[in-house]
Amino acid sequence: MKRLDFLRGLGLVGAGSMVAGKVATSPHTVNSGPMPPNCTLIPAETAGPFPLDLTENQVFFRQDVREDRTGVVLNQKIKIIGLENCLPMPNVRVNIWACDKDGNYSGYGTQTGLTYMRGYQITDANGEVNFTAIFPGWYNGRICHIHFQAYVSSVYAAISQLTYPIAEKNAIYAENPALYTKGADPLSFNNDGIFADGYAYQLATLTPNTDTGGYDSYLEVTIQGSGLTALAEAEPETGGQFKLYQNQPNPYLESTTIPFEMFHNGDAFLEIWSLSGKKLTELKKPGLNPGRYTFDINLSTLQLPAANYAYQLRVENKAGVYRQTKVMTHH
Repeated sequence: MKRLDFLRGLGLVGAGSMVAGKVATSPHTVNSGPMPPNCTLIPAETAGPFPLDLTENQVFFRQDVREDRTGVVLNQKIKIIGLENCLPMPNVRVNIWACDKDGNYSGYGTQTGLTYMRGYQITDANGEVNFTAIFPGWYNGRICHIHFQAYVSSVYAAISQLTYPIAEKNAIYAENPALYTKGADPLSFNNDGIFADGYAYQLATLTPNTDTGGYDSYLEVTIQGSGLTALAEAEPETGGQFKLYQNQPNPYLESTTIPFEMFHNGDAFLEIWSLSGKKLTELKKPGLNPGRYTFDINLSTLQLPAANYAYQLRVENKAGVYRQTKVMTHH
């Protein structure tokens, strides 16, 4: 099983990174300081320097986006919330892209062909994704920031940006002059073309991490949709051949059940992948008739450590090969 086929199960190959279409929008509110998100729709922003298609390049399904970039380690957590009921949204694909410590973006100018500081993950049962990056630098005209996209399905995605408290951010630059040679970020929020009209719902936390010597960051993002609702069930990659349901229970301690429904005769294969994009195991149920079935998962039996995993159902029949992927959360 190749990574490219796994990406097809995520609905990524051939879909493109959705910038147009039904995108979440919300007017900014001018404010003098940070405010709690309070389940308010995240402001929509420009995609910015985003020349690379994360959906087409296999390398981007990963948690660690640093590659060869040096800088202060940043553990960036993003939680996706559904506006309709203010609950976490699982199985939402979250793309991030950011500049390096010197303000350069991979894929641009002298960085053409490079892929650092870009990647995507799928939200778990808590609606969360985690990335390991370096704390980004700044460049002329823009305050320090990270771009992100919450891709719910082929018909809805939300694009925005996050930033950090000015004092804490500039302290990182000041404490690491050999890395961040440009020094303090000279802009305030009011001087930045994106955040000048409000930033309350885009201001991420920034907390020192004594274990890594870096920083932990968190942002809660509210988008259109209902929390606890998985990725749209009727995505094109299933071809109407099957329906994959969320595993139950989720989160789970050791064992869980993955239900699915076959609408035509065929063979079903369940693949389990790490969040770094490595296939770990495959289970199969050949010769199935139309009906409801389950895969019963026990991490001890499969000799897998406690972790979150992506699971992909692959169905093969006379009509072709079809895939869909979700994430299961181990606690």
